[in-house]
Amino acid sequence: MPSEMKTACFDEMGPANECREQYRLIRDWLENAPEGTLEIKHREAEFIFRRTGITFAVYTSGGDPERLIPFDIIPRILDNSEWDYLSSGLTQRVRALNAFIGDVYGKQEFIRAGKIPAELVLLNPGFVSEMVGLPVAAGAYMHISGIDIVRVGPKEFYVLEDNCRTPSGVSYMLENREVMTRLFPDLVNKARIKPVSHYPEDLLETLRSVAPLNCRGAPEVVLLTPGIFNSAYYEHSFLADEMGIELVEGADLVVQDLMVYMRTTRGLKRVDVIYRRIDDPYLDPLVFLPDSSLGVPGLMAAYHAGNVTIANAPGAGIADDKAVYTYVPEMIRFFLGEEPILHNVPTWKCGTPSDLSYVLEHLHELVVKDVHGSGGYGMLVGPHASKAELAEFAVKLRASPQTYIAQPTLALSTCPTFVDSGVAPRHVDLRPFILMGREIRLAPGGLTRVAMREGSLVVNSSQGGGTKDTWILEGTG
Repeated sequence: MPSEMKTACFDEMGPANECREQYRLIRDWLENAPEGTLEIKHREAEFIFRRTGITFAVYTSGGDPERLIPFDIIPRILDNSEWDYLSSGLTQRVRALNAFIGDVYGKQEFIRAGKIPAELVLLNPGFVSEMVGLPVAAGAYMHISGIDIVRVGPKEFYVLEDNCRTPSGVSYMLENREVMTRLFPDLVNKARIKPVSHYPEDLLETLRSVAPLNCRGAPEVVLLTPGIFNSAYYEHSFLADEMGIELVEGADLVVQDLMVYMRTTRGLKRVDVIYRRIDDPYLDPLVFLPDSSLGVPGLMAAYHAGNVTIANAPGAGIADDKAVYTYVPEMIRFFLGEEPILHNVPTWKCGTPSDLSYVLEHLHELVVKDVHGSGGYGMLVGPHASKAELAEFAVKLRASPQTYIAQPTLALSTCPTFVDSGVAPRHVDLRPFILMGREIRLAPGGLTRVAMREGSLVVNSSQGGGTKDTWILEGTG
């Protein structure tokens, strides 16, 4: 188990007397801002988000579930060389993950070669047996992915998680840039930032590129949402609007003669590509959960017939299981014949007796995660847990060790952040978004999530984290 992880936090801006080059413009801006300006701009940003209706639903904390995600007006900045490095590593990783998914539902050579335990894949809740032997358009399973990156040093980036089912957050990436441009137009223009506004266009082109072969004319693309009570519904409606496509619920679609149609005021209209934002079990009540009212009866039959494309493909979630994550470096070697550019965070698999013993002994030092969890739920941050919480979690680990992994408590990098007390460092991560159709495209930057509470390492929006605009500078580095 690798152990050379940083304990001191890397400040991405750098010390005051040694400000890193890409942050010098921001440093000068902060130093010269008239007193009270940042507070005024912070309130203006909050007003814009509230007026626009940019909310995130949280159903487990009591009170009003619809709330604003805190937005920080100080951007997170990467130079061009840093982004080139990340882009190469991200492209490599999604290629390998996509190849793994194809292999899982194909020849299963990775399993046969003993590279991953068969039971971890074939008995995994993310495994969809209906996908076995089924070809997909352009060989693409994970059309939209979000790879969570953490930084611990000047040139040290690690992959924390792979999100290959229905990754969220890209609307906040786009809105954050829009708000920064409105609030600080001179600063944004002066910084020479790579644009992200073309993402919806790239997403639509990616989805159209994987339309069924029997599609006639321009492919009809729709976005399938669970509805207004979903935590990411704002994003669903935002992306549909930006792409100029219909936002539909399950009841708006019908399958006839193995074709999918959308109900319209002018009658039925064929649908070629479904960008789904509902999970596999709810897609088709004739195949998965029979009492699901979110999906479309007969959808999987139409999919099997090759008459519709579902993005991301059913079963793609097998690749974002946190236990499967530990095998990604070997996937890169096996499927691509390359060494990983971006490395995993060192990880203990609690289903392995020796790893479990270590984790239980060092529980107070580690972060423990449910392998099927998301949004920061079901997670223990050892250094911030009470003795009672540690003891309670140890019982869970012993009862079901195979459902957990553990990782070191990383010293995530910090960025200057505007908080109640002024400007202070706060921990951040980064979720870049990668599109895969007949080619791979990356939005330059991604969603920077920030832990707004002092000392906190939990950046998830569902756990009180906020977001920042992410700037990739043109022609630097």
